[in-house]
Amino acid sequence: MILIVGGTGKLGRHLTHRLLGNGARVRVMTRDPSRARALLHAGAEVVTGDLLDQESVKHAMHGVRTVISSAHSVLGTGRNRSAAVDGTGQRTLIAASESAGVAHFVFVSASGASPASPIDFFRTKAEIEQVLTASALHHTIVRPTAFMEVHTYELIGKQVVNGKAVVIFGKGDNPRSYVAEQDVAALIVRVLDDTALQGQTIEVGGPDNLSTMQVIAIYEQVSGTKARVVHLPLAIPRLMSPVVGILHDGIGRVLRSIVHAETTTQTFDASSLLTRFPMPLTRLEDWAREQVARQSSAIPADQSSRAS
Repeated sequence: MILIVGGTGKLGRHLTHRLLGNGARVRVMTRDPSRARALLHAGAEVVTGDLLDQESVKHAMHGVRTVISSAHSVLGTGRNRSAAVDGTGQRTLIAASESAGVAHFVFVSASGASPASPIDFFRTKAEIEQVLTASALHHTIVRPTAFMEVHTYELIGKQVVNGKAVVIFGKGDNPRSYVAEQDVAALIVRVLDDTALQGQTIEVGGPDNLSTMQVIAIYEQVSGTKARVVHLPLAIPRLMSPVVGILHDGIGRVLRSIVHAETTTQTFDASSLLTRFPMPLTRLEDWAREQVARQSSAIPADQSSRAS
């Protein structure tokens, strides 16, 4: 039995459908089972659980041999703030996995995870990597770069396609790696089948490094829509993040991340990844064209995900 924590997220859905397609038994732990109805109908077992509830985590572990943790709370606040879910919650999951005798634990971390990161989310990811490495679990850590589904489409492409203004901070000329969630899912499935990868940390990113302005140009091209771009100075999120963070921890974190993304190296060289794992990596232009075509033909996104 494979337990996926974070299975109702986009990456988790890709993972669940791929594993079910391979004939695996999959259990999805979620706080809200109503969000997992499609996964239940696809053949997954669904169990109610919360990383902040130790008993529910222990219950979800019954009969589990493999755990994949892709849950996170970047935008969380209050009880579900990042420090609680990404920190305390992941520690609880690791401890429960040890107690249950789990054979393999796969942790979805993040590219840039480091104790020295100026972003607390990445510091927390690094802390959990260290906890996992110090545990008795056979484990693999996967570090994806920014997901193109969120960082290019939700934040940029959707606005271009719908004819709305795209607001960006700074010049938007800092190149960055974007990776498709379906590619990360494909890599994780391969990790599960290769015991030689246990104990390793695998960085995964997309085939291209693109600036925000290049991302906008791609969506202009595939949609045939001229973007209305509004540039605001980076000083705005830099000055606002401490104040906003008091009111909403998650939004303050996003503002800090915007500054970080535009002022530090965010590129990825895919050559070493492809040498180790010969696999197709999705180019943003191809993914964006498919996304726009899907919208035009009114195909539900979840249906497309199930087919991948």
